[in-house]
Amino acid sequence: MALLAAASALWLGILTSVSPCPLATNIAAISFIARRISSPGAVFLAGSVYTLGRTVAYLVLGMLIVVGILSIPGLSNFLGVYVNKLLGPILVVVGMVLLELIKFNIAGSIEGERVQMLAEKGGVWGAGLLGIVFALAFCPVSAALFFGSLIPMAVKHNSRFLFPLLYGIGTGLPVLIFAVLIAMGARHVGTAFDRLKQFEWWARRITGAVFILVGIYHSLTYIFGIQLIPGTA
Repeated sequence: MALLAAASALWLGILTSVSPCPLATNIAAISFIARRISSPGAVFLAGSVYTLGRTVAYLVLGMLIVVGILSIPGLSNFLGVYVNKLLGPILVVVGMVLLELIKFNIAGSIEGERVQMLAEKGGVWGAGLLGIVFALAFCPVSAALFFGSLIPMAVKHNSRFLFPLLYGIGTGLPVLIFAVLIAMGARHVGTAFDRLKQFEWWARRITGAVFILVGIYHSLTYIFGIQLIPGTA
């Protein structure tokens, strides 16, 4: 069960990274960085440092939130008793956000000239700081996945470090792949981007449907006491 939860944390990170808002911003940032760097190796290094910055941002933020929650005795005890009851409705809401049944008009990315200006000034090592900044620029989908799914799951499993780390790594994997393509001067970056958008469309909807089903199961089992599977309540 813990292994499945850890894999889920990694998947949530990947799904966050391929969501339209973060993915477009990430690729734009790496592309602008690449314009100022002539060496393919340096472009790959910049992409790696950018990815590391994203991973560190999510790791530190996740650790601070989880440790903060678990260090408050009253809140920790409350969650220990009610986390399964809370998790069901939370998963249903997150699933509805992923399926776009619930929409929020929140600007969650830094785009256009601001992206170009920060990326071009930073160079290779400034890419790490850029990764941190963009990681913390949450959009509705990434906020729902991070705050609505990863954090409750990390609290439930008392994972102060591993789950935030896996999530951060997941957010960096697709970015690193595009950094490699750009460093190699690949001609099919646009095609890969289009295919990744198609993958994201299906992945987000399948994940949203699974979240809603699991949320309903949790709600029926832990709130209403209906044992769909004997011995689970």
